[in-house]
Amino acid sequence: MNTKLILTMAALFAASLAINPVFAHGDEDHSGGEGKHEGHAAALGKPGDPNKVSRTIEITMSDTMRFTPSSIAVKRGETIKFALKNDGKLKHEMVLGEIKELKEHAALMQKFPEMEHSDPNMVTVEPGKGGEIVWQFTKAGTFTFACLQPGHFEAGMVGKVKVSGAMPAAVVANADMKSDSMDQKPMPMNASKANMAATSMTDGEVKKIDKDSGKITIKHGPITNLGMPGMTMVFTAKDAAMLDQVKPGDKIKFVAERGDGALFVTKIEAAQ
Repeated sequence: MNTKLILTMAALFAASLAINPVFAHGDEDHSGGEGKHEGHAAALGKPGDPNKVSRTIEITMSDTMRFTPSSIAVKRGETIKFALKNDGKLKHEMVLGEIKELKEHAALMQKFPEMEHSDPNMVTVEPGKGGEIVWQFTKAGTFTFACLQPGHFEAGMVGKVKVSGAMPAAVVANADMKSDSMDQKPMPMNASKANMAATSMTDGEVKKIDKDSGKITIKHGPITNLGMPGMTMVFTAKDAAMLDQVKPGDKIKFVAERGDGALFVTKIEAAQ
């Protein structure tokens, strides 16, 4: 085979990859980083497109601290709409994730029962009301959903999502639902560090503003003075006038404090 023919064949093959890139890769995640979401569910998928729902699964939540059904089977790649109904007289929620992270967050909810979340992998439902989550399961394995209202997870309000597909046994082992790590306690902070933390500001991004309720939703990093990890949360503005200074999408620095059964933003400034 001469050199000219070899070069011609190589050029044709490269062109075929550009036209039909499926030949260039195996069974990989081509999300381009879209799968890196805050919250607990990045390991099993990403927020789904409501216009591409494969099917709807109805789940009932009750004051017996149970989900019905509590075990769900889906196929890898499916976009599922979970239609939640709260049949009880207590507030309940459904949070998708891995058991280790859900345990840690349940412990955080015990510490901060006033926390309000705003992540796509969860929904909080008032008594007698409904809600929904739309999620695309891009990873195979056995994962968890739970109610993280204080005390509910510990009472056994936990379920499983089994996503079909070849996956190592070590991943399936994540379905262990024993809450034996709930006795973890935060590390103590000495007085000087506590004073420094109280005056520190946290980096964040404004996601939503609700002037009628005086609340602001912020995607933030760790809040040192509260001992709170990074997540997306809803805060009450201590001074409603602060909400006129920012808009969704703004990068900010802020101070959050706890009091009167709520988490407040007491200071906001534009990030430099």
